[in-house]
Amino acid sequence: MGDNFLSQEEIDSLLKKNKDVDELNQTDDLDISSEERDIMEKVGEMTMSASASVLSNLIGRNVHIESPEVSATSFGELKTGIENPHVSLKVQFKNGLKGNNALMLGIADASVIANLMMGGDGSEVGEELSEMELSAVSEAMNQMIGKASASISEMISQNVEIDPPEIRVWKNDEDISIFAIPNDEKIVRISFRLIVEDLIDSEMVQLYTLDTANEITANILDGMEAIESEKEKTEKHHSEEKGEPLQEYGDSKEEYGGSEVKIQNPVFAELKKQPRQRAPRNIELILDVPLELSVVLGRTHKSIRDILALEPGSIVELNKLAEEPLEIYVNGKRTALGEVVVVDEKFGIRITDILSAEDRVRKLG
Repeated sequence: MGDNFLSQEEIDSLLKKNKDVDELNQTDDLDISSEERDIMEKVGEMTMSASASVLSNLIGRNVHIESPEVSATSFGELKTGIENPHVSLKVQFKNGLKGNNALMLGIADASVIANLMMGGDGSEVGEELSEMELSAVSEAMNQMIGKASASISEMISQNVEIDPPEIRVWKNDEDISIFAIPNDEKIVRISFRLIVEDLIDSEMVQLYTLDTANEITANILDGMEAIESEKEKTEKHHSEEKGEPLQEYGDSKEEYGGSEVKIQNPVFAELKKQPRQRAPRNIELILDVPLELSVVLGRTHKSIRDILALEPGSIVELNKLAEEPLEIYVNGKRTALGEVVVVDEKFGIRITDILSAEDRVRKLG
């Protein structure tokens, strides 16, 4: 045969590859459907977006998490795909969901985050994490995964609680096996692109056991069905109240009950301006409502390094001068200014100035 024809051996090889791909796709479909994949992609997008704001506040840098990709695999396959050392934070769901959830971050990225949290500029990147650096990264990942769990709680309308997290450094299969997850257990892997200004641009991974992912998607689907059902009931109720037939009309006429129904534009009576009436003000109804009043002596910002260096006798300098008045807050809103006094051996505050309503509104911004 000519050079443009495939040999029988090449044809057999192609058929075998196609068969392997089909079997792989069928297996993957059995693990997680396309609908569940789409839902978990949205779940990952929402939870990690919330986590990004937490991380941004902790390190004082702009954080973006983009492009979630969802795949189903086994824990054994996941381990063989890990080439570089990672920091992993695993939590067990305590209430609301069953199973495990984990967050994975490369050692180099974790080193940058730890350096920023400890007052550095993120330029010092190491291949190993010290105990203090691991503690800092653990706190960041703990807050991130806690925020993610809170987001899931809102999405499924259930109270989701987690056990205290476990943090580990993954270097090889032996390190990973300490999580006591069987190699054949199915895992839903959601990978993200983590961007921290010009310091980090790499991958972060969120893991769910398959049972947990199925439970999340089932709750979300049930909620969507309940909302749709309630919407249909409301629309039906409104139609019955108006005496409208439960059918769609055409542009101008529609056959109904053997006759044509003419549709006309509604005619409304002209609206007339009514004199505005004020509701009676009875402030006595709320006089017994308790409010929280707090006094702020001053504030300051410290890095983790400075906080850990504090000891008995250390002095923390605040942002206020000694003669400046103290701020008085009512339910978290700045209301007045005052000065410290001592009354019967107890500290008190004498109000020296009450902010006007205009000033209070301006302070809210």
